[in-house]
Amino acid sequence: MAYLEGNNLVASYGVVPILHECSVEVEKGELAVIVGPNGAGKSTVMRVLLGMLDATSGSVKFDGKDISMLSTQDRINHGLAFVPQTKNVFPSMTVEENLQMGGFIRKDDISKTIEEVYELFPILHEKRKQLAEQLSGGQRQQVAFGRAMMTRPSVMLLDEPTAGVSPIVMDEIFSNILDVRNSGMAVLMVEQNAQQALNIADKGYVLVSGRNEHTGTGKELINNPEVRKKFLGG
Repeated sequence: MAYLEGNNLVASYGVVPILHECSVEVEKGELAVIVGPNGAGKSTVMRVLLGMLDATSGSVKFDGKDISMLSTQDRINHGLAFVPQTKNVFPSMTVEENLQMGGFIRKDDISKTIEEVYELFPILHEKRKQLAEQLSGGQRQQVAFGRAMMTRPSVMLLDEPTAGVSPIVMDEIFSNILDVRNSGMAVLMVEQNAQQALNIADKGYVLVSGRNEHTGTGKELINNPEVRKKFLGG
């Protein structure tokens, strides 16, 4: 039994079917990646797992419990965190203020968690009084990851974290994601840069038209001739 799992998910936007019995899962301390062409339903999977879109059938289980009927907020309270593709920091706030906002729903002392974020991303401690809008793209993503960590989640969901960044920044962000995974968290990521994402993934899912086309370790998928031809440019 996986730590977070979506089983046989079927979902639609209005009358338009998007997911067709799609299944994904991730374990603690594991990085799972969802790749596929535009319109494959990758981000829709995230929305269903988070409760932002209701599945018409299938289930979402977290730590052995069915959470399919829980609201998004309740799922976050149970230990899920989400970093959206855009608008994932407050640009006019400092790094530290962003982290404080990430822990806003907590009733206890958040200072220890802030220190843990600074230990994971030392540059944020150095720039803690700087406005987020003044940071580089990679540093802003570190702030976004740090904000998500402020709720002390056990699963982090990332929606295309490297969208629109340069190759150098992409490498930096992927390194940061591995740091998050290595801290013991389960990480499930939707990513357009399939080759690079599968290179670092423990597990990968290739979605096509809302269906599981291929599943395996990152290495297995990279070495699969059909996956290479269709999705990795040969």
